[in-house]
Parts: sequence; structure tokens; C-alpha cells
Amino acid sequence: MALWRAYQRALTAHPWKVQVLTAGSLMGLGDVISQQLVERRGLQAHKTGRTLTMVSLGCGFVGPVVGGWYKVLDRLIPGTTKVDALKKMLLDQGGFAPCFLGCFLSLVGTLNGLSAQDNWAKLQQDYPDALITNYYLWPAVQLANFYLVPLHYRYDRSPHHPSRKMHIMNGWRQSDSHFNLELP
Repeated sequence: MALWRAYQRALTAHPWKVQVLTAGSLMGLGDVISQQLVERRGLQAHKTGRTLTMVSLGCGFVGPVVGGWYKVLDRLIPGTTKVDALKKMLLDQGGFAPCFLGCFLSLVGTLNGLSAQDNWAKLQQDYPDALITNYYLWPAVQLANFYLVPLHYRYDRSPHHPSRKMHIMNGWRQSDSHFNLELP
């Protein structure tokens, strides 16, 4: 409980920093879970560089982008009713998610060393399936997120409640080899 109170104090004092660091931490944790529980690599074969890259993606891209989006979304659709949550989810999943996913996959391709041409081909190959997979899980998660979780706890602003979105997102993306998000 003391740790949670300390987290809340830090969140109040430095919301942006805490959001970004939480996103990086959750993405790093998601990669560790993926490597150890899903891929069963063991500690000797753990790819520390991949985990650090995921932490960097969380801190440098996911945290700032998703955190900023949630602020914009709350300005566009203020309120916390069920109808407001439904509107937010529809805008999030209909507008933001497709753009974010394309950017995320492109960034991962770049980090994997793909040329612009290869990255574009990979994106064309993987994006449709990744977006469809997104729609299996995220509309329901985001509906609950927008209805139940206060803005200051959303997305690693205490992270998604943390609303564990990044952890879940990272987990399914890391474990789904079809999308080949393997990082060096």
C-alpha cells in the first residue's frame, strides 16, 4: 500500500514523467513475460537487448503518443457516462488505433533494420492481420478503460490503472510470431 501511495504522489507531482516511465516499464515487463513464460527462453537465453528496446519504445513512443491521445480524447468527448465511454471507444478504435498500429509496426521494422522498401512491404503484409487481431480485444478493453478508469490513471499515467493496456498489447504482439516483432 505504501508503494501505491508513493506512486500516486509521484503521479500527481510529475504526471508526464511517470506516464512515460510506466509505459516503458510495462513494455519491458511484457517482453520479459513473453520471453520467459511464452517463449520459455530461460534466463541464459533471455535477450536483454530486446527488452531494453521495448522499454525504449514504451518511454519514447508509446507513452507519449498514447498519453497525449487520451488527453485529446477527453477534451473531444468530456464526460464519464456509458455513452461517453462508447463514443471514446469508437473514436479510439476507429481513428487512433489504425494509425497508431501502423506507426508502431513501422517503427519496429525500422528498429529491426529494415530498409524503407522492406518495411513498407512488411507493413502491407502484417498490418491487416494485426488490425483485425486488435479488434478482437481492444474495443472491449477500451470501453472498460474509458468507463471505469479515471483519466489520470489511464495509460500509464498510472498506466492504464493502471489499465494494463500496454502490458496486454505488448504481450499479444510479442507472442504472436506471425507479426514478427522480434527485436535484436
